Amino acid sequence: MPRVLAVDWGERRVGLAVSDPTGLLATGLPTLKVNGREEAVRGVTRVAIDQEAERVVVGLPLLLSGEKGEAAMRAEAFAAALRRSLEIPVDTCDERLTTALSARRLHETGMRGARARAKLDQGAAVALLETYLEKLRHGAGGEHEPT
Repeated sequence: MPRVLAVDWGERRVGLAVSDPTGLLATGLPTLKVNGREEAVRGVTRVAIDQEAERVVVGLPLLLSGEKGEAAMRAEAFAAALRRSLEIPVDTCDERLTTALSARRLHETGMRGARARAKLDQGAAVALLETYLEKLRHGAGGEHEPT
């Protein structure tokens, strides 16, 4: 199984997680603080190279109805920019409810306030990666293949 870097992209913060070489474990990485898409692309490219990722998955924030809204279109544009920057596959995967799952996990550990907010994007990336790895194990790959 390829080593995968998961990206919970945002204009200001980028949550990151990486799989172990077996594709079983998802580990959160420090959240990148960025100013816009170009800086985020540079930062994620650097992390992908440093982590020796063989694939990247970008969270696609679909609407609860499953349709693509403005945020999903921005995420797809970000994924396209990453494809131009990297020489590895970049997929997108439905990330609905990953932030809510991350918030619940942080709450269950007793983490609150500013410390919890700092870990929220990282936790969302971990949840995204867990979902994506499960799909890979079952042969489904990303929900949305690269365009």
